[in-house]
Amino acid sequence: MSARRYDLVVFDWDGTLSDSTAIIVRCIQAAVSDVGGDRPSDAAASYVIGLGLMQALAHAAPDVPVERYPELGARYRHHYSAHQHDISLFAGVLPLLAELKMRGYQMAVATGKSRRGLNDALQAAELRGVFDGSRTADETAGKPDPRMLRELMAEFKVQPERTLMIGDTTHDLQMALNAGCASVGVSYGAHESLALHPLAPRFVAPTVVQLRDWLSRNA
Repeated sequence: MSARRYDLVVFDWDGTLSDSTAIIVRCIQAAVSDVGGDRPSDAAASYVIGLGLMQALAHAAPDVPVERYPELGARYRHHYSAHQHDISLFAGVLPLLAELKMRGYQMAVATGKSRRGLNDALQAAELRGVFDGSRTADETAGKPDPRMLRELMAEFKVQPERTLMIGDTTHDLQMALNAGCASVGVSYGAHESLALHPLAPRFVAPTVVQLRDWLSRNA
């Protein structure tokens, strides 16, 4: 293993650690249909994963009137709550996190989920206490605004050049650029590799195993 290049490693949640993309897409589509909007395509629904909930739903359902956004959000939460226990971590995530912990990295999560949603997900995945910190869209600002990363860097007293953001969407990688941080993309989540490369990630990992290998050699 090479000398450590980063001190803080920040992960996105959905589509990066959690294999939740397909379920979120279906829940977005069902919620939009419930309030009478045009059902978004799989591509349109997956594009907004990682954004804050209402920001995501507004983008996925441009024909739904603003006054119906609260109902739209409620319908999404209804569908998601029915399936959240079907979601699991990607294979290989637990060994990856254990290795980073053993090597002394500070680890955090920056997610478009709500605080309650992230807490529930961490508890379901039995990961409470694994991460040293976290930020959610409802308590800071949605991606690609850099506020989540900036707050985490300030909390841990880590400079941008010593911080690495790992995510599966262009929103994650753009947030890293906006915060002056390096990033690594993963192409097994919501956005394809071709969409991630223009945002200058250090690497785009097609699998968790290859992500772990790259981090062992380069992080």
